[in-house]
Amino acid sequence: MDDRQLYTRNFSIIAHVDHGKSTLADRLLEIGLVTNDRTKKDQILDSMDIERERGITIKANNASFDYLAKDGHLYHLNLIDTPGHVDFNYEVSRSLLACEGVLLIVDASQGVEAQTLANLYLAMELDLRIIPILNKIDLPSADIEKMKNLIEESLGLDSEEAIPISAKTGLNVPEVLEAITKLIPPPKGFKDKPLKALVYDSYFDNYMGVVAKLRLFDGTVKKGDHIHLMNADKDFVVTEVGINQLGLKATDHLEAGDVGYVVAGIKKVSDAKTGDTVTHKNRPAEQSVQGFKEAKPMVFAGLFPINGEDFEPLVDAIEKLRLNDSALIFERENSAALGFGFRVGYLGLLHMEIVQERLEREFNLDLITTAPSVKYRLTNQKGEVSEIDNPSKFPDLQFIELSEEPYVKATIITPETYVGNIMSLVMAKRGVHMDTIYLSADKLQLTYEIPLAELIFEFYDKLKSYTKGYASLDYEEIGYRPSKLVKMEILVNSEPVDALANIVHKSKAEERGRTIIEKLKEIIPRHQFMIPIQAAIGAKVIARESISALRKNVTAKCYGGDITRKKKLLEKQKEGKKRMKQIGSVEIPQEAFLAVLKTSD
Repeated sequence: MDDRQLYTRNFSIIAHVDHGKSTLADRLLEIGLVTNDRTKKDQILDSMDIERERGITIKANNASFDYLAKDGHLYHLNLIDTPGHVDFNYEVSRSLLACEGVLLIVDASQGVEAQTLANLYLAMELDLRIIPILNKIDLPSADIEKMKNLIEESLGLDSEEAIPISAKTGLNVPEVLEAITKLIPPPKGFKDKPLKALVYDSYFDNYMGVVAKLRLFDGTVKKGDHIHLMNADKDFVVTEVGINQLGLKATDHLEAGDVGYVVAGIKKVSDAKTGDTVTHKNRPAEQSVQGFKEAKPMVFAGLFPINGEDFEPLVDAIEKLRLNDSALIFERENSAALGFGFRVGYLGLLHMEIVQERLEREFNLDLITTAPSVKYRLTNQKGEVSEIDNPSKFPDLQFIELSEEPYVKATIITPETYVGNIMSLVMAKRGVHMDTIYLSADKLQLTYEIPLAELIFEFYDKLKSYTKGYASLDYEEIGYRPSKLVKMEILVNSEPVDALANIVHKSKAEERGRTIIEKLKEIIPRHQFMIPIQAAIGAKVIARESISALRKNVTAKCYGGDITRKKKLLEKQKEGKKRMKQIGSVEIPQEAFLAVLKTSD
C-alpha cells in the first residue's frame, strides 16, 4: 500500500432526515478549506433549490478535501454525501458501497429515528466502520448522557466513541476529522490490477455529456483509456478524469482507493447507471462490483398538462429531466378526461412530488397528477401472469384467477404514548403487527407488514397527525401477497371518468368511492338537469350522490284556473329535462380533478 492510499479516507454521513447531515458536511468542508467566506453557503452539497428550501438531500453529492491531522500527516478525505429520505434508499446503498466508514448522526434532542436504524443496518451489512456523532448539543432539550445510553442499547455501538458536537456552531467538529483519520481504515486495492470501479452516481452536463462519479477499487484510469461499462455492455473513450472539490477539478489519473469522476462522451445517464462497474475494454476485471440492482419504481401515476397545448413542452421537459434522473420511467398515456400525458413510475411519494415540482419550476408548466397506484400482479385462468399499474388495463373480474399486491415491512419508531393511535391507524390500513422492541424506557420500535397501496394513501400524513409529529417511518419491499382487488370506476351522468378510476381492495372500495363522489358533488356545478354521480365495481353501484337540477319556475305566470293547467306545465318541463339529460354532456371543471386527486395523495 503506497502513501497515497495509506492517507486516503473514504467516508459517508448517514442520518434520519433533519438530523444535521448537510450542516456537518458544510463545517467539514470549511475546515478542509474547500469553501471560504466568499463561496460559503448553507447546505453547500445540496445543489438544487428544492433541496435547499425543503432542507433535504435528494441527489447524492461528494467533495474531496485535504486535512492536516494532529499526527503531522496530510490526509486526503473523500466525503460521499447520501440522501436521508426512504425514497432514495437505493442511492444510499450505492454511496455506502464506495466507503470504508460512516459517520452516524443522532440528534441529541430527538434520539434514534426509523431511518437512523435503516441506514445503520445498511452500513453493518457492508461491514463499514461506524462512528456515532451526537449532534445539536447546543439545544436546551439536548440530553447527552441519555443519548449515549441509547446509542449503546438500541444501536449496539460503543458510546465512548460518540462525539458530542454542534454542527451549527462548529463546536467539537475538528474532533470528528481526527476520529475519521484514526478510526476509519484506508481503502484496500491494487493499482496494478485490471480497472474495477463503481459508478455510485452520474448526472448530465450540457457541455460534457454524462459525468460518471466513480470509486476505484483496483487499477487506474486516465485520459485516452478505452473503458467498458459491464452492466450496460457499452464502450467509451475517456476524455477527462478528476476529483470533485464542489467544482470538477481535472487530474492526470485516478487510481485504486480514489473517488473521482470520468467524462467519456456518454450521451445518456441510462448508459452509466448508478451501481454499474467500469473496467478497461482490453484488460477487463474478472467480475463486476457486487450489488448492482436496477432502481425499481414503487409508485405509478398519470401526469398531464392542465392546458392541452402544453403537451409538447411536457414531452421535451420530461426527456430532459430523465437525463439527470435514471430512476424515472414513463410511457405516453391518453385519457378521455385529461387528454394526452404520461404514465410515470416513481421511487416513492416524495420522488413523485419532487419530479412534478421540478417540471413545473424548471420548465414553467402547469401539471396535474392522477391518484398514485402501485404495480399489481394478476394471473388469468390460463395461468398467464401480468403486471398492471394503470386502472384502465385492469380486466373484468371473471377473467382473473388470482390477484396480488405488493407488501412492505414498515418500521415505526414512536414515543410510548402514541402506540394506541398507531395501532388503530395500521389496523384501518390492513396492516399486520410483527414485532415490538423497546429502544428505551419511553421509545418503541414497531414493525408491521402493510400493503404498499395503503401506505401511499394518506398514511404518512395521518401518522404524523396521530403522533403530533413524533413518530418516524421507514419501509422496505417484501414481495407480493394474494389480495381481493377490484377496479372501482366513477360514473358522472352514467359516463365513466377514466382519470378517477382506481384499483382498490374490495373492503376499501365503498369508503374510497364515497369520499370521491362526495367531493365531486361539492365541486361540479349544477346543470339544467339532474346529474347522478356513482362509484361502481363492474355493474354494481356501491355509492351514489345526485346533483339536483337548476329549475325555472314555469308556473309563475299561471294564475287561477284548474290545477291541471299547472300539472301540464310541470309535466312538459319534466319531459324537457329528461330529453336534455339524454343529449346533454356534463362539464367537469379542472378543479374537480385537482380536488379529488388531492384526497388520494
